[in-house]
Amino acid sequence: MSQAPIAIIGTGIAGLSAARALHDAGLPLHLFDKSRGSGGRMASKRSDVGSLDLGAQYFTTRDRRFSETVRQWQAEGWVDQWSPTLFQSRGGQLKPSADEQLRWVGKPTMSAITRGLLGELPVTFSCRITEVFRGEHQWTLVDATGTSHGPFSHVIVAVPAPQAAALLSSAPKLASAAASVAMEPTWSVALGFSMPLSTTLEGCFVQDDALDWVARNRSKPGRDGQLDTWVLHGTSEWSRHHLDLPKDAVIELLHGAFAELIDCVVPAPEFTLAHRWLYARPSQAHEWNALTDARLGLYACGDWCLSGRVEGAWLSGQEAARRLLENL
Repeated sequence: MSQAPIAIIGTGIAGLSAARALHDAGLPLHLFDKSRGSGGRMASKRSDVGSLDLGAQYFTTRDRRFSETVRQWQAEGWVDQWSPTLFQSRGGQLKPSADEQLRWVGKPTMSAITRGLLGELPVTFSCRITEVFRGEHQWTLVDATGTSHGPFSHVIVAVPAPQAAALLSSAPKLASAAASVAMEPTWSVALGFSMPLSTTLEGCFVQDDALDWVARNRSKPGRDGQLDTWVLHGTSEWSRHHLDLPKDAVIELLHGAFAELIDCVVPAPEFTLAHRWLYARPSQAHEWNALTDARLGLYACGDWCLSGRVEGAWLSGQEAARRLLENL
């Protein structure tokens, strides 16, 4: 077995799931991420009013293996259950939701999960890998500055499908599969109010032109902050049609939609923030689990290989690690 480490590109749930499985098997590895910290769409945004979950709002469990893992995360203090007062809105009619599904969130932020998984694993942040190529026996990565990293024995690509496609060019079948995945965008807006809004609503599934989801950030366990902060998600269709709209305009439009939706007076916010997720979720589920070229030692994983859910990302990372170990 080669003593060169395994390269994992991406420190979201999928990449870290694979990394933990390989590390537990005693294999050396090194992680890379273009961001300043771990998490991907599970990352929390630091702001003047505290940490905000602008991406994934919560997650659920169905698979037994993932359920057991989440209980372990709970024992570590990384996650807790979130039981918001849920509403739903359709056609402008707001009413309580009968949804009683068990929901989990990172504690005190969604990022707590990926920070916990990362632990002391070797990682290079603020490093956007643009090229992955294989020599006679091993892999080299090249970043956006032209710097080379390596050699590596294997590579796992754990980034959104459109970005993965470019990094999988050494294996055309894998690149083609990744390129075939359509990803939907989401505009996310945070609003902070100096006085708490006079409503019992803490989460809302919305079906209208602009809004898809609303959450009261302080209702999640472990959150703090002086303001009453809310996170709004635009629908995929609305976000796609307004993809290049300036952030101020996005905030104004979604704030207006929120004011029309909620059952109380909504004043001008003291704080606003907008973030555009170009690749928020795959437009449809797949059943690949992970993509593999065992001969080359090249793998890909992510929520887009399965369900588009947090659980799907974790399972995909586990499967990529399992296949890699199987082919050593």
